[in-house]
Amino acid sequence: MTKSGARVLVVDDDRSLRESLASNIQSWGFRVEEACDGQEALEKLETFEPHLLVTDLVMPRVDGFDLLRTLRAQGARSPVIVLSAFGNLETAARTVHEFGAFWFLEKPIRFSALRCLVERAATQSHLAEEAKRLHRQLACHGTLGNMVGVSPAMQKVFAQILQVAPSTAGVFITGESGTGKEMVARAIHDHSPRHGGPFLAINCAALPETLVESELFGHEKGAFTDAAARRQGCFELAEGGTLLLDELGEMPNTTQAKLLRVIEDSRVRRIGAKDDMAVDVRLIAATNRVPADMIRDGALREDLFYRLDVFHIELPPLRERLDDLPQLVEAMLSDLSKKHACAVTGAGSAVMDTFRRHSWPGNVRELRNVLERAVIVAAEGAIAERHLAPDFRKAAAEWSPSVPIGTDSISLPVGTTVDEVERALIRMTLVHTNNNKTRAAEILGISSKTLFTRLKEDESLGKE
Repeated sequence: MTKSGARVLVVDDDRSLRESLASNIQSWGFRVEEACDGQEALEKLETFEPHLLVTDLVMPRVDGFDLLRTLRAQGARSPVIVLSAFGNLETAARTVHEFGAFWFLEKPIRFSALRCLVERAATQSHLAEEAKRLHRQLACHGTLGNMVGVSPAMQKVFAQILQVAPSTAGVFITGESGTGKEMVARAIHDHSPRHGGPFLAINCAALPETLVESELFGHEKGAFTDAAARRQGCFELAEGGTLLLDELGEMPNTTQAKLLRVIEDSRVRRIGAKDDMAVDVRLIAATNRVPADMIRDGALREDLFYRLDVFHIELPPLRERLDDLPQLVEAMLSDLSKKHACAVTGAGSAVMDTFRRHSWPGNVRELRNVLERAVIVAAEGAIAERHLAPDFRKAAAEWSPSVPIGTDSISLPVGTTVDEVERALIRMTLVHTNNNKTRAAEILGISSKTLFTRLKEDESLGKE
């Protein structure tokens, strides 16, 4: 929302002050309507929907207190800035607390302070509107940015993204390789107040240990042998935006200690520099490992983890969200067809059946690679099984249980071993759940961990 699109309702019985407020707010780029008291404000609200209210408390007919009570009863969520004379500051503060007003400002008004509050409140209102729009988008289409998901697991992830994005809280994202952790981080950035700033992602596992600090904090010319010129680090480059530290557990422990200091002080010092500099960067961390295991193994500092893990988002593997396959395939095929100038129209039913039976150890990234190869081979029309890579078809065939589809019971001869009975039961249950291991474990009455262990131990059941 631009300022010119933000609407403000000014409510005050002092005509001179009201007109002065309206004039100043309008000069800052907002659309303004006026009301002489709470009664007129309620009447105007029937046809004028503001993003922000600026109101006095003591007024004839309907005063500011009753106006706030009415707005709250009606479920109005527009931020309210309360104007208060010196004598009722305590009352104004209580009003802010009880009725959820955005802030209160003491009279006589300092217009520099008012401008700051109005702009902040308008931003909050915009974010709330955007969140509602996105929730509607999720409900209708199952999409958020470049991510697709109608399954309950992904809908939960989308809701978490929208919940944490407007804040400044640190976020820790976990999930297997290929599940889309960087996409989640970018979505958080894109739906935050920092969306106009830079988004940087650094893979800590891909950097030599000797270069990690230089990449993060920058260096001065001559700071070390190869430092031929001054270089800005990621914190400086991400100023006013978001920095994703992927595979944080691969960062050297000494660098983690320095990173913790930067987080606590919001200041960074280039290698070889004498002075610190202030930085304003939102940090998001990600890893494909279990944080508790990394802390236990000494790969991740416990104090750094808890400093970053204010809000935790765990991404489900693709094998646990097979309901999303049709939407994922459709979205990826559309994108890949444009990328390679092809005319692929979709995927055949046999291909989708194969996809549902695959274990997807590489998750969404593997799905995209499989589809990209198929798009190039097919060039046009629907993708058939012959367009899939031979190695992929072999892996999917080896994974597929041998029990015929549609079988809801098994008959085994006398002399069948317990292991063979267990193997057949697991196969039949996986067919019944379309290879949804989490659901299969529930039906079998065992934990998902036990099922995954059994699959890994027995190659005849599948490959992880």
